Amino acid sequence: MKTQIIEENALEEAGEIIRNGGLAAFPTETVYGLGANAFDEEAVKKIFAAKGRPSDNPLIVHIADKNDIARLAHDISDDARRLIEAFMPGPFTIILKKNDIIPKAVSAGLDTVGIRFPSNKTAQSFIRIAGVPVAAPSANLSGKPSPTSAKHVIADMDGRIDAIINGGECSVGVESTIVDASGDVPVLLRPGGVTIDEIREVVPKTRIDSHVLMSVCEGEQPRCPGMKYKHYAPNAEVIVVEGEKEPVQKRIKELLSENCKKTTGVLTMYGSVYDSAVMIDAGASNKEYALRLFKALREFDELGVEVVFAEFCERDGYGLAVKNRLYKSAGYNIIHV
Repeated sequence: MKTQIIEENALEEAGEIIRNGGLAAFPTETVYGLGANAFDEEAVKKIFAAKGRPSDNPLIVHIADKNDIARLAHDISDDARRLIEAFMPGPFTIILKKNDIIPKAVSAGLDTVGIRFPSNKTAQSFIRIAGVPVAAPSANLSGKPSPTSAKHVIADMDGRIDAIINGGECSVGVESTIVDASGDVPVLLRPGGVTIDEIREVVPKTRIDSHVLMSVCEGEQPRCPGMKYKHYAPNAEVIVVEGEKEPVQKRIKELLSENCKKTTGVLTMYGSVYDSAVMIDAGASNKEYALRLFKALREFDELGVEVVFAEFCERDGYGLAVKNRLYKSAGYNIIHV
C-alpha cells in the first residue's frame, strides 16, 4: 500500500478515503489520530491491523458537532452535560453509554463509548468533510510513543494506511483527558490536556481511577485506551528518576557511571548538564514536558540511545498527565529520590 501525504488544503481526498472504508491519519491538538469511519466495522478493524493493536482496547469516536453526541450515546447525565459544555471542543474525551449505532469493534465490546470533539481546526474540517464520526486511536505502532507531527506518523505508518494529513506540530503533546461519565460519579481514567483541578471546578465529586498510575491486570477489560498495554515506549530503556533537583542529579550521575558502556541519554527538566550523555530538554514546567515528551523519546531512538534517564518532578496541573505517560514508557521502572 502506498501512503498518500495530504496537505491541509486538500482534505476532500482524506474525507473520501474515510467514506470509502479506508484509513487516514489526521492532526489534533493532542497527538495525531488514525481515523476510520466509526460506523463501518470492517474499516475500524483495519485500524487494529495497521497498529498491531489488541482488539480489547477501545477506540475514541471523534466528532465536529456537539449535536452528534445524542446520536452516539444515551443516558447523558447533568454532570456529563456540564463537562461537555465546559471542555468540548478541546483535549477532552467523555465516556457515555453507547447507542447501538456504534459497532462492537469501536467499543471493544463494552456498553460505553468515548467521544471527543477536537479543537484543532484541521481535524474539525476533516471530520465534517468525511461526513461521519471518525474512530481513532493515536497514529503510531502499538506501544510506541504517540506521534506529535506528520513525520512521526510517516515513520510508523508509511505503507500501512491510505493517507496522512500533514497538519504540522501538535500543541498539547499528550493524548486527551478521559472522564467516564456513564455512572453516578464521573471518574478520571486518563489525565491529559484538561487537568483534574479544572474538571473538579465543574464537577467537584469527580474522582481519579486507581489505574491512572498503574496498569490494568492481565485478563481485565480496559475501560479506555492506555489502561492495560505497554504504551509510549521507545526502543531505549527508560528509567524515571523522580524528586527534587539536587538528589535527582546526584542519582543520575551515579546511574550514568554504572552504565558507562552504553549509549545513554537524559531527559532533563532541571536544565542539568551530564557530559557523558545525550541531553534533551523537557522544559521547565510539566506543561512544556507534556508537549515535548513523545518527540524527545523518538529523538533518543533516532540518536541510537540505549538507556534514557528521565528527570521528573510533579510541579503543576499537567504533572499527572506527564507522570502517567512517563511511568508507562518506563514500564514503571521508577527511582524515587
